[in-house]
Amino acid sequence: MTTFVKSAALTALLVPAAALAGLDVGASVGTTEADIRAALTEMGYTVQEIEVEDDEIEAEATLEGVAYEIEIAASTGLITEIELEDDEDDADD
Repeated sequence: MTTFVKSAALTALLVPAAALAGLDVGASVGTTEADIRAALTEMGYTVQEIEVEDDEIEAEATLEGVAYEIEIAASTGLITEIELEDDEDDADD
């Protein structure tokens, strides 16, 4: 029983905050800016910006003070990647 408790505790620490909020790679959030904004807002995110580039939509959003960059396939509306936003990269620009 102790091993199970330790494993469960470790797993809880390793699960990204985005997954806890219902946001995961492969989730469908829509193909329009309005749909994406509505889906993320419904999950508790605050959307700062949505950009469309070629076959990809990039949404910048925050949840509980943590900034995320969410990449979405423009043709399907499925999330392809979720990254923690790194302010250090912005400081170099």
